[in-house]
Amino acid sequence: MDSKLISGKEVSARIKEQVKKEVMMLNSQGVFPKLSVIIVGENPASLTYVKGKHKDCAECGIVSENIALPETVSQADLLAEIERLNNDDSVHGILVQLPLPKHIDEYAVINAISPTKDVDGFTAVNVGNMNIGKDCFTPCTPQGCIDMLDYAGIDMTGKDVVVIGRSNIVGKPVSVLALQRSATVTICHSKTKNIADKTRMADIVIVAVGRAGFLTGDMLKPGAVVIDVGINRNSEGKLCGDADFDSCIDVVSKITPVPGGVGLMTRANLLKNTIKSAKNCLK
Repeated sequence: MDSKLISGKEVSARIKEQVKKEVMMLNSQGVFPKLSVIIVGENPASLTYVKGKHKDCAECGIVSENIALPETVSQADLLAEIERLNNDDSVHGILVQLPLPKHIDEYAVINAISPTKDVDGFTAVNVGNMNIGKDCFTPCTPQGCIDMLDYAGIDMTGKDVVVIGRSNIVGKPVSVLALQRSATVTICHSKTKNIADKTRMADIVIVAVGRAGFLTGDMLKPGAVVIDVGINRNSEGKLCGDADFDSCIDVVSKITPVPGGVGLMTRANLLKNTIKSAKNCLK
């Protein structure tokens, strides 16, 4: 079974080692990479994610700060905080932890972040540049999916790739990144008819729908590769993905586990983007 797993632990460890080296190089030139994370309210999942991000930064020598704002913060005050960070030359990466409270316009907040410090790769400028193939910060989770395929030695040229999910955070951007690798991409979503007919034709299936066990082994062709972006809890409270691992493992040639898969890559690519921003200061 182990030979079929694409381990996020291994791939992210490799990225972190590279990040550590680049931090030392930047430090020697008087640049100290810094990530500022804004978190609004007390969402338990968000608090856990943010804690993980700070832990990763500490491991790699990146300075990180947490800016905790109350659930009741006004949009104007949040935007003012972002503007302050945009103008702070010591800050290389700005991340606003999502979701935000209902009274705040997520789109306005994300696009208030300077594109040069948008290490999540969510601003319209970075998304636009990604779509036309220009240098930019690519979103961390989609980039993590591509990194894992690269690590497993899977050439995407001419491959049939099915992406299940059309979110702005994963489905759409990972489709663009796969296209840039000369794959033939089909995007499936909640209104797609006969999804299984599409997935059975796919060499690679990237599933990001937020539904535990959605993709089953009988929906795959033998030897397919599955990249599972989902993080859910099953009826027993156990972490699981959007792919039903037990029914898929005998059919696939490669699959990412949950936990220990794409989630770790998301965090690793955040570090990579922060370093990229810091290096841009030297230009």
